[in-house]
Amino acid sequence: MSRYVIISGCSGGGKSTLIDELARRGHATVPEPGRRVVREQQASGGNALPWADTRAFVDRILAMARADYAAAAANPGWTFFDRGLFDAVSALGDLNGTPLPAELLANYPYHRQVFLTPPWPALYATDGERRHGLAQAEAEYHRLLRDYPAQGYAVIEIPQLPVPARAAFIEETLAAT
Repeated sequence: MSRYVIISGCSGGGKSTLIDELARRGHATVPEPGRRVVREQQASGGNALPWADTRAFVDRILAMARADYAAAAANPGWTFFDRGLFDAVSALGDLNGTPLPAELLANYPYHRQVFLTPPWPALYATDGERRHGLAQAEAEYHRLLRDYPAQGYAVIEIPQLPVPARAAFIEETLAAT
């Protein structure tokens, strides 16, 4: 069973803060590729942004997520991914109106349990890297809620608790596998 664990779900649901808490607890973590691509593109004046060239943005995320996956091989124990390759492939399928490419996903297996942050309107905020509204974030969540189980992953919704309790929930759930 893979030691690569995805934390995904609704934008603005507290994923990055949770990833930071897991890192504080000594786990290897991988930050969200989408935000890194946006920062990279904004710094370089690039156009691979979700509000400018969505296809180029997703393609850049795919490349970054593949590199992240390969780099994580050196990590001992669990590695927690803030989104990752599956989310990018799901977004690409949604963008193209095509099914998820199972052969691509088979080359990048993650732990069969995927943790999703549900919509949490009290936390949701836009910023320079996240310009879409809550309705789009909720649609994204529902797409992931559909796509992960369709590819054989067991979705576990992370309870809306304080961050330390959310991290403990994930650790305890994984310890039971």
